[in-house]
Amino acid sequence: MDNKVKNILKYIFWTAVAVVLVWFCVKSIDWKEFLRALQMCKWEYVIASFLTGCVFIAVRGLRWHMLIKPIAASISEKDVINAYGIGFVANMVLPRLGEVVKIGYVVKNAGTDKDGKKRLTWDAAIGTYLAEKGIDAIVLATLSLIFLVGTWNKMKDTMDFHMAVKIAWAAGVLGVSAFAIIILSYIFRSRWGFLQRLWDFITGIGRGIMSVGKLEKPWLFILYTVSIWVSFWLTSAFIVWALKDIEPFTALTGASAFDLTVAGSLSTLIPVPGGFGAFHGAVATVMQAIYGIPMGSGMIYATLNHETQLLAQAVTGLWCYVSQTFFRR
Repeated sequence: MDNKVKNILKYIFWTAVAVVLVWFCVKSIDWKEFLRALQMCKWEYVIASFLTGCVFIAVRGLRWHMLIKPIAASISEKDVINAYGIGFVANMVLPRLGEVVKIGYVVKNAGTDKDGKKRLTWDAAIGTYLAEKGIDAIVLATLSLIFLVGTWNKMKDTMDFHMAVKIAWAAGVLGVSAFAIIILSYIFRSRWGFLQRLWDFITGIGRGIMSVGKLEKPWLFILYTVSIWVSFWLTSAFIVWALKDIEPFTALTGASAFDLTVAGSLSTLIPVPGGFGAFHGAVATVMQAIYGIPMGSGMIYATLNHETQLLAQAVTGLWCYVSQTFFRR
């Protein structure tokens, strides 16, 4: 089975998952209540959430550029921002496609040296991207821990600890396997050509990750990271404030937006196109478990939040594509 067929089957599978998740979410919506909430919500806050989502993409591009610059100084901040914006649009079509598109764009736009060699190789670019995602994973794990501690009394009855143990074991096995592959590639790289190529790829990724230690302005990188997560929280908080005067959302606060931000972030672990269904289900479930808001009502918030950010990604991605394709020429 070639890669094209695999990609088609993967797309069909995750699209089907998204459809099922959306159906489970949509069937609980009271459409009269939904329309009433849209009429009564404060749209200036929804617009603020949209604009924050656009800024969120730009700041992510600026932060990634800081990791790429020590390896390929030729690439501009604009190119990396455009890569990020276009990548978000690609993810709406096929889960995880955006990651390939982002990396491909930065490799292409880094250019070549006088000998015709790429200034930024794929493995190095992947390394910088993994470094960035690794930092975000640490932040998300920390925020998730704060979330669990803060909501323990309300959430403990709904948590499946047996499933958590299984996930932990699976993560451990994957970690040990990855470590073993690295060691074997290093030891036997001189005997088998494919292991040499694998080791070269691994070292390239390592070179990208080590770019974190070569940052010219570490404080700026930290500031970008904080700004990214604050803007992520703001996109949720603005929707909370937009619905603040509508029952049953009157009890929600800025702190509630933090819980919903964590839930929305964790939903991205399910690679459905555009996050459809996964985001809605995760956020509405947390709203019901912690704040007693019915699933149908929770779907009003989840839909307004998700579709606002989806629009922000689509508009920003389109602008980045136009900028990269036409203005660059």
